[in-house]
Amino acid sequence: MFLENTVNHKEQFGWIEVICGSMFSGKTEELIRRLKRAQFAKQKVEIFKPAIDTRYHDEMVVSHDANEIRSTPVPAAANIAILAQGCDVVGIDEAQFFDDEIVKICNDLANSGIRVIVAGLDMDFKGNPFGPMPALMATAEYVTKVHAVCTRTGNLANYSFRKTDSEKLVLLGETEEYEPLSRAAYYKAMEKHQEGIVKKMSEEL
Repeated sequence: MFLENTVNHKEQFGWIEVICGSMFSGKTEELIRRLKRAQFAKQKVEIFKPAIDTRYHDEMVVSHDANEIRSTPVPAAANIAILAQGCDVVGIDEAQFFDDEIVKICNDLANSGIRVIVAGLDMDFKGNPFGPMPALMATAEYVTKVHAVCTRTGNLANYSFRKTDSEKLVLLGETEEYEPLSRAAYYKAMEKHQEGIVKKMSEEL
């Protein structure tokens, strides 16, 4: 269980918290919860998200169950360093979509006394570590892995299975494109998906 620390103004260092997991696991919901608690405490909070994420709203960070908080869309991680000056808490959603510089930015912010809360997918649709997330998890003081419920088995799900044939790494989507699966269900689904590709290729020959 994650226990929230508080900003210690005697020590001039902050820290990094990472919230990770699959699609539909409640990452953004947990990010918003922590950020709103900081706002209630009258701390200066800034929230950022990648400009490409426009699924629900251009400027709001919105969870799947429509909980939301105002954010600043940025095209690159470098913009965060400029806009986060003077904050007590910085929140970053969908961190997997940022460039690798996000790791240095987060550490620089933490070293300057800011609490940094990052949410993102830890694995892509192929089950591989996603973008800068592994490095963020390695350098963070706190890592919270949240889980969805597998749509096929009812067990805990930590994989995001893509139901479409697109091979693009970045494909924004919802339940039409993705479903959360357990390890066993994901393995079987990927096996079936590969069989479908082979069959399609043989039919085209």
